[in-house]
Amino acid sequence: MYSLSDFDFDLPPERIAQHPLPDRSASRLLQLDGDQITDRHFADIVDQLQPGDLLVMNNTRVLKARFFGVKETGGQVEVLVERVLDNRTVLAQVRASKSPKPGNRIRLADAFDVTVGERAGEFFTLIFEGDVFELIEAHGRLPLPPYIEHNADEFDEQRYQTVYSKEPGAVAAPTAGLHFDQPLLDRLAEKGIKLAYVTLHVGAGTFQPVRVEDLSAHQMHSEWYTIPQETVDAVRAAKAAGRDVVAVGTTSLRALESASQSGKLKGGSDDTALFITPGYAFKTVTRLITNFHLPKSTLMMLVSAFAGYHEIRKAYAHAIANEYRFFSYGDAMLLTTTSR
Repeated sequence: MYSLSDFDFDLPPERIAQHPLPDRSASRLLQLDGDQITDRHFADIVDQLQPGDLLVMNNTRVLKARFFGVKETGGQVEVLVERVLDNRTVLAQVRASKSPKPGNRIRLADAFDVTVGERAGEFFTLIFEGDVFELIEAHGRLPLPPYIEHNADEFDEQRYQTVYSKEPGAVAAPTAGLHFDQPLLDRLAEKGIKLAYVTLHVGAGTFQPVRVEDLSAHQMHSEWYTIPQETVDAVRAAKAAGRDVVAVGTTSLRALESASQSGKLKGGSDDTALFITPGYAFKTVTRLITNFHLPKSTLMMLVSAFAGYHEIRKAYAHAIANEYRFFSYGDAMLLTTTSR
């Protein structure tokens, strides 16, 4: 049994990428297959996949989910939308010197008011007076991760979205997908590599630290996903042909594995609180493209389950020694599951 401290490592601050590279596909790629490590460029991904392999991508789109506002009393408020419930209602984190009460109104971005509804655990229900998506897009700010030390600018608004983002609802990007540009997608298609999509709206919980040493006591954050039937069919076709199902990012993997708990991938929509740790038997995904993750994070546990605990420790040590760039704007890994 592993505990939280088993997933800690020392990361020099200068290894945290603060800005994206000028070109999406110019990042580096660390390939890990068993205990074999190979340093590549991300554009080499085309050569590492075979015709008939299936890339499954998360087409969620990041909302401009951060707002600064003022309570009726004049107190300052920071709001981070966590989930859109319908076109008038959201769940949100609300930071203020004193928590608002149901019925209170908050002026956001000096542009519109929201009414505070009931608490939902750590979140507040906020009722908008107009269309949620329109107001968020018009007046919100892009919520960059907490380890990025600058405010989002116009370049971030372009680069902190995948080129295939389509379904608005996330508060963090599915960052493995940030490395793909259209020319690279065209090269994949020309080689006969298939593409399919899922939607998982990444929540702010992805950045929440695990606070208990005993992992069995950790309560995993919940996220909403949907898997179209055409993606189910594409996965079945790839598996029937003996080809790899390659998840682009841990969010795509989480959606696919959540929908495979019966042993067979099923389409549809649901919430998932799936917590993947070493010992988990992967049911659908055979390879994973992912960025480098935070120490002691649930994503470190996931990749350790996928590619092997000791293998991941070795790969991360190699990445740090060889000055790879870490986290959302950083470099990528190509992993092969040890349970293949």
